[in-house]
Amino acid sequence: MAVFHQLNNLPSFTKPVLTIGSFDGVHHGHKVILSEVVKAAKDIGGESILITFEPHPRKIIHPEQPLGLLTAPEQKIDLILATGIDHIVVVPFNRDFSMLSATEYVEDFLLKNFNPHTIIIGYDHHFGHSREGNIDLLKKLVPPEVTIVEISAQLIEQAAVSSTKIRNALLNGGIHIAAEMLERSYSYKATVVHGDKIGRTIGYPTANLKPVYSDILIPGIGIYAVMAEWKGNLFKGMMSIGYRPTVTEEKILTCEVNILDFNEDLYGQVLTVHFVQYIRGEEKFESLDDLKKQIALDEMHTRLILG
Repeated sequence: MAVFHQLNNLPSFTKPVLTIGSFDGVHHGHKVILSEVVKAAKDIGGESILITFEPHPRKIIHPEQPLGLLTAPEQKIDLILATGIDHIVVVPFNRDFSMLSATEYVEDFLLKNFNPHTIIIGYDHHFGHSREGNIDLLKKLVPPEVTIVEISAQLIEQAAVSSTKIRNALLNGGIHIAAEMLERSYSYKATVVHGDKIGRTIGYPTANLKPVYSDILIPGIGIYAVMAEWKGNLFKGMMSIGYRPTVTEEKILTCEVNILDFNEDLYGQVLTVHFVQYIRGEEKFESLDDLKKQIALDEMHTRLILG
C-alpha cells in the first residue's frame, strides 16, 4: 500500500483499476464501491487505485462556500487504506487543474499518468471544466482495450445521499444516526487553546478546542457526551458547542470539553474528540449557580451514557 501526493513520481502500476472521487467520510456507501474496485483488481491480478483531490475541488471552485467535511485528509487516507485499496493518489487540485477540458482531463491526466486497465465510476460521474465530461464521453476517449465499469445507480445514490444525511444528522443532534452510516463514531482532532477560564470558577474546568483541520464539520449547537483521546488513551467527557449565552453576549461559536476525573495541563496538546451522544440544547441560565446545577445534571447523564 502506498500514498502518492505528486503525479511526477508515480510508479508503473500493474493492470491499474481506478476509481475517482472525494470519498469524504468514507462511509458505508463508499465502502461498497471500494470493495468493488478491490475485487475487480484482484480478479485480474492488478492493483486497485483511488484517485482523490486535495484540497476539495469546491474550495477552489466555490471558495465562498463553507465545506463542512466529514474527514480530514490524513483521516480519510487511513480509512480508505483500511478498505484494502492498494494505492491512493492525492492529486493537488488548483485553478489550472480545474480549467482542464474533459478531453484534456482524460488524455493528459488519466491516460498519461495511469495507463489504466479498468476505470470504475458512477453513471453520473462528471469531469473536466464545468463538469462537461460524462461516462459516455469517457468511453469514446479511452482506447478500446480500457474497460469502463459503470457503478449502478443504486450504489451511487447510497453513497451520495449518505454524505448529506450524515452532515444533516450531525447538525441536528443525530449522533447515533451519523455513526451508523459512518460505521464508527464521528470524530475530529482539535488543539487545546486558551479560553476565559470561567469553567474552573464553577468547578468544571474545560479545554477550549480549535479544530486542526479548519474545513471539518462541527456538529450542531448543544451538549454532548464524548470520548476524548489523548496520547493513546480515552477519557470520558462532556462537550459544549455554542455561544455560551449565560456568560457572554458575544456571538462567537466555541467548542469546549470537560474531561471527567482528569487533571492534566492540556494547553497546546491535540485531542481527538469522539462524539457519542447528544444530551441537550444550549440554554441561557439566570445565574452561574443555575448553570452549575445544570452541568451537574449533565455530568450524571454523561456518566450513565458512557458507563
